[in-house]
Amino acid sequence: MKEDIFDVLIYLFENYLDGDSENYPDTDVIASELLEAGFQQPDVNKAFDWLESLAEIESISPSVPSSFRIFSNQEIAVFDLECRDFLMFLEHSGILTPANREIAIDRAMVLQDENITLDRLKWIVLMVLLSQPGDSAAFFQNGRYRLRFDTYFFTLNFERTA
Repeated sequence: MKEDIFDVLIYLFENYLDGDSENYPDTDVIASELLEAGFQQPDVNKAFDWLESLAEIESISPSVPSSFRIFSNQEIAVFDLECRDFLMFLEHSGILTPANREIAIDRAMVLQDENITLDRLKWIVLMVLLSQPGDSAAFFQNGRYRLRFDTYFFTLNFERTA
């Protein structure tokens, strides 16, 4: 099985990023654990860089209350119709703000060489939502991640890709 940066991100999310950030081990300890688990050093480095870039993204304040999104040719090459429809569905459902949609697109474009599938895009969206304070709460229940938005629940079903 070929591991890639995306597999490292999922591993980090499942083992560290959805828990108590006060008790995370040192980055070097986590990197050593990832290498012992069989991940390659370049993928580990890229995953840490991806997460650091996500953490550095400041809140975007849109100047208009709603927006219309046209995907560029480069984005269409990365996001198939199913992925684009999913992003628009999340935005129209009030789950993604236009700002968070753009962050999710940006983070996926960074990973464009990693074959962005719908399942991978779901993980990216979940990581983006959890990185933005106050936008949502998420928890794991019955093998699924559930996102809570005020009184509205949305369930993301994930499949691990081989």
